[in-house]
Amino acid sequence: MVTILREIREDDLLMIMNWRMDPDITKFMSTDPKLTLEGQKKWLEKIRTSDTSLYRVVVVDDKPAGVINLAEMDYDKKTTSWGYYIGEKSLRSLKLAISLELSLYEYVFDVLGFDEIQTPVFSMNDGVVKLHVACGEEIVEEVKGEVEKNGVKYDMTHLRMTKAKWDSIKDNKKFEHIRWFEKVEEKK
Repeated sequence: MVTILREIREDDLLMIMNWRMDPDITKFMSTDPKLTLEGQKKWLEKIRTSDTSLYRVVVVDDKPAGVINLAEMDYDKKTTSWGYYIGEKSLRSLKLAISLELSLYEYVFDVLGFDEIQTPVFSMNDGVVKLHVACGEEIVEEVKGEVEKNGVKYDMTHLRMTKAKWDSIKDNKKFEHIRWFEKVEEKK
């Protein structure tokens, strides 16, 4: 398995839009959006110029698989939050999930020099909460009814990884090191 993270291109937008509106994806996200291609183009322009977020397409063996992002990047406080989804169901695997997560820590702590990553997760997504804990995150708190979606309230589990914790475990972690800055030319 060869995985890269590359910049989002305009020709990715329809694919990303379809992934993001897939009920299997949205059930674990705070919104169920009704997206349009025109809206996606505006979103792409916004994220391209943002200094507080960073989005990448996850590509596995030359096939687009999903999206990973950093959000709420605060360079003064040296904190950020993150999330990802694999929209291409055939490419989902525990190996990919672990490699994405540990590579994200590597990038945020060892390259950007941040001190903390916060990870909000729907509590009902128990497998992902357990994955984050297995990768070294600690549960900070569980907030009952924090997110309301379509009239239903959902509990959220807030986790975090600190630079100190990463520094203490990184040498014992085996994973595919995925780089964050693969440049790919825009298709014409």
